[in-house]
Amino acid sequence: MSLKRRYLMCRPTHFAVTYRINPWMDPTAPYDNALAVSQWENLRQTFLGLGHTVELIDPLPGLPDMVFAANGATVVGGRVLGVQFRDAERADEAPAYAAWFREHGFEVHEPKHTNEGEGDILLAGDVLLAGTGFRTAHASHAETQEVLQRPVVTLQLVDPAYYHLDTALCVLDERNIAYLPQAFSPGSQAVLRQLFPDAIIATPEDAAVLGLNAVSDGETVVLAEQATHLAGALRAAGYRTVGVDLSELRKAGGGPKCCTLEVRQ
Repeated sequence: MSLKRRYLMCRPTHFAVTYRINPWMDPTAPYDNALAVSQWENLRQTFLGLGHTVELIDPLPGLPDMVFAANGATVVGGRVLGVQFRDAERADEAPAYAAWFREHGFEVHEPKHTNEGEGDILLAGDVLLAGTGFRTAHASHAETQEVLQRPVVTLQLVDPAYYHLDTALCVLDERNIAYLPQAFSPGSQAVLRQLFPDAIIATPEDAAVLGLNAVSDGETVVLAEQATHLAGALRAAGYRTVGVDLSELRKAGGGPKCCTLEVRQ
């Protein structure tokens, strides 16, 4: 069932592609900051139109990837696990997001191991699906379970293009997901088949436009408008879809989910 969600987002005021920390980024290619802001604003308005609450964290100069709020924390049951970025270019985002949560009355648990928030930690019903292989350290999974007090299922990512779990898997509701099997190790594929036998399988074409980097409230899935096959499969399974264009932010490896951190009380 659909629930009204509380999201934290960050306007891409300082968005740029000036370094390369994932395969999507090309610092030599042109980018359009104004277009990125416009596309992001359309995403924000889409959430508001669906009845969700959207709160904003102030963007900081020199942090062009701060727009990707999903990497700022993981919040479950009002408990906040802070983040520790792998790459120095993003390190200063961590204290900024932690400060926002403290200012809004949350107790923030500082991590001892590298984790990049909801980029690699996704709540699916009663369990946390936790990615590792490129960004988030496997050692952080035990810490995640301890802090957030939910069982953690480790999933091994194997394709550098899908460097975060949320680029290869979308939680649709408490019972089901959509994902790209090829992005996971054989063992992790087997685990996903066991846990989610009715999962929607994305095509490589869907994944290549970050179609799986989507946001679902249980009824409506907001996803890249270019992921037409996935959108059709979702509708066939009973979900409503809303397509958005975040092609400019995709130049940094981000889509709707990357821009959206769910604040679960």
